[in-house]
Amino acid sequence: MYQINFDNPINAYFIGIGGVSMSGLAMVLKDRGFTVSGSDRSESDATRSLENAGIKVFIGQKSENLEAAKTPDLVVYTAAIHPDNPEFIKAKELSIPMLTRAELLGQIMKHYYLPVAVSGTHGKTTTTGMISKIMLEGNLDPTISIGGVLKDIGGNFRIGGSKYFVTEACEYTNSFLSFFPGVGIILNIDADHLDFFKDLDDIRNSFHKFAKLLPENGTLVINGEIPNLSELTKGLTCKIKTYGFSDEFDYYPTDITYDDFGNASFHINRKNSDGFDISLKVPGKHNISNAMAAAAAADVFEIPKAAIKSGLCSFTGTGRRFEYRGTVDGLTIIDDYAHHPTEISATLNAAGNYPHKKLWVVFQPHTFTRTKALMDNFAKALLPADKIVLADIYAARETDNLGISSRTLKEKIESLGHECYYFPSFDEIEKFLLQNCTKGDMLITMGAGNVVDIANDLLGL
Repeated sequence: MYQINFDNPINAYFIGIGGVSMSGLAMVLKDRGFTVSGSDRSESDATRSLENAGIKVFIGQKSENLEAAKTPDLVVYTAAIHPDNPEFIKAKELSIPMLTRAELLGQIMKHYYLPVAVSGTHGKTTTTGMISKIMLEGNLDPTISIGGVLKDIGGNFRIGGSKYFVTEACEYTNSFLSFFPGVGIILNIDADHLDFFKDLDDIRNSFHKFAKLLPENGTLVINGEIPNLSELTKGLTCKIKTYGFSDEFDYYPTDITYDDFGNASFHINRKNSDGFDISLKVPGKHNISNAMAAAAAADVFEIPKAAIKSGLCSFTGTGRRFEYRGTVDGLTIIDDYAHHPTEISATLNAAGNYPHKKLWVVFQPHTFTRTKALMDNFAKALLPADKIVLADIYAARETDNLGISSRTLKEKIESLGHECYYFPSFDEIEKFLLQNCTKGDMLITMGAGNVVDIANDLLGL
């Protein structure tokens, strides 16, 4: 693998530079004196932000872009880039050294003191946001790379001036195995990304390998309620901190109550220190769990209790995670990134405590492989909604529909005795919602694709 000499900045080119992680990494290299440019399929807030920072961004991916970028010394690409991408092909022809996004991130991590890597099938962005907020409250001046917009830093990345670094660690294509974490967090492990992994056992094996990356002076923070936990922790030489909802764990909550919007207040108990009270501003039981993971990570850095408490209590969430978008004609509109049955269940559970008459969900399934593999689970997870509306499956990187569509999911939901609607276009969905939603109802646009456009259109944004 090509190794970057950070003391000798070079010319780096990013294929897919507008991606939520890639844009942050591009800024990290620019801050370190590298010449940085890149391309993306379309213009976005991220590409405009990069250009405002002095990074050349080519819209449209063409082989000649690499020559226009003065033939870079390094090309960085993501898992979404296929071998037939013209820039990828050109880089190979020119024998330009190449790194994946994960490999670059791993090399960057080596330059920080005990970098924090937040992994798990669900909750990575929120927990990374919570840890980031705690570090900011503790004046640690961290560098942050997060998979969503964090209001406190005005985007998805922050260049800090200290030895602290916090990032998400995604298991897809085993990318997090290229990392060098000092503090690793495993929030949960669920069946997902079955276009890459064989089954749940294969996924668990990947997380075990991730945990084994931690050095002897490192720390693993792990959800103690993950089944067969010992399989994941066997052979580890690092310290281990557990959290969960009972006193058998190092961190656990007591005295849990919820306000009128589903936000929890509770006492965090710490095995080796005094506990403290927390009142969250993000809803749902799952965020109690995320907060305990964040508190455990903060303790590794000996962040004062007051900063941990202040960080968690003032954290208001990240973009597209039960994000309040606005109200139109008395209809409350929430947007959420949930694209796995477990995440849908957590979101709808949180919504149950939020004031509303009828709960509407517009769900856009994400990838054909995930939808087909988890079809029954998706149908059951959506049932708590009063009204279910389906958009077409967001294909993302996939080209084979595997013989399924959102109509297949609609039929599965209806077989469970719940009415379900499907429309092939966003325009039709929006028209249907405007005709049928009433004052006092709540609408959640849900999915990892572009379903948020429906929320924005309804609000005139």
